[in-house]
Amino acid sequence: SIFLLNSLNSVSSEIDFIECRIEVPDNVSVKKIASELKENHLIKNENVFYLAARFPFINKIFLGQNQNLNLKSGVYKIKSSMNVAEIFKILSSGVQEYIVIAFPEGLTVSKIALKLEENGVCSASDFENASVNKELLESLNVKSNSFEGYLFPDTYYFTPKMNAENVISEMVKNFYKHIEKIPEFQNLSLDEINEKVILASIIEREYRVADEAPLISSVFTNRLKINMGLYSCATIEYIITEIEKKPHPGVITYDDLKIESPYNTYKWAGLPPGAISTPGEIALKAAVKPAKTDYLFFTLVDSEKGRHAFTSTLEDHINKGYSSKTK
Repeated sequence: SIFLLNSLNSVSSEIDFIECRIEVPDNVSVKKIASELKENHLIKNENVFYLAARFPFINKIFLGQNQNLNLKSGVYKIKSSMNVAEIFKILSSGVQEYIVIAFPEGLTVSKIALKLEENGVCSASDFENASVNKELLESLNVKSNSFEGYLFPDTYYFTPKMNAENVISEMVKNFYKHIEKIPEFQNLSLDEINEKVILASIIEREYRVADEAPLISSVFTNRLKINMGLYSCATIEYIITEIEKKPHPGVITYDDLKIESPYNTYKWAGLPPGAISTPGEIALKAAVKPAKTDYLFFTLVDSEKGRHAFTSTLEDHINKGYSSKTK
């Protein structure tokens, strides 16, 4: 009886406190779960655990609790300090343990993929492959060659070893849910939405103060209207780090501005062929509702506060840039 009581309780105090996520697939056997709990040092004896599951009165006699085990599929957090009755209650609850990941604005598909892999949601390679899956793109109404720009930055609750397509689906549906709240996105075609996402992705990487996002958007919008290059360093950084897979450059050089790529907005007018980051709500709103200005240029004048000066002529632009460097 003493052996049975000790076996029913969690592992002895000789082992440090342990906390594990235990996955319960559909139709899994109690023996299989008991074996996994034992392997993770969450229970002392898998056979006794199995007997307690089959004969609930054992819990009642030795622990004073009457908790049956009715396994429900899911992912659960189990602690070594729990007794068998407590473990039974959790595994029967259906209340899953989630992996919580917060994705900030401005990430790329590859950086999102790494975060997912680091947190045990899915492999980075599976996610990157799924991000260019044509059938998935079509099924989620994305008129692009990639989900770059459509994986809305937010806090997500995932489970371990998820299907990469399901992860993408959840993030893209969240994107559409958010743009539904932006009136200017309504009645746009899928092609027009894609153009705004590309523009927003560049704005996201350029603005640092929220109230300047519509001004930066006005600069790019005005340039697009007159077929002028966007001249965005953020697109050059994207080519170097995401397409060429090189380290992030400390500075953009004149040679970098000559790189042959459709994403090089110093060489080609118009929008690049795809987004360069994941834009948040501020950048998305700015893309569809730019400020009404005649600005064609902007330059950073206060690196501490992230403030820019906006000008309409090249001469003023040069003067503003020069004066900011001499402060």
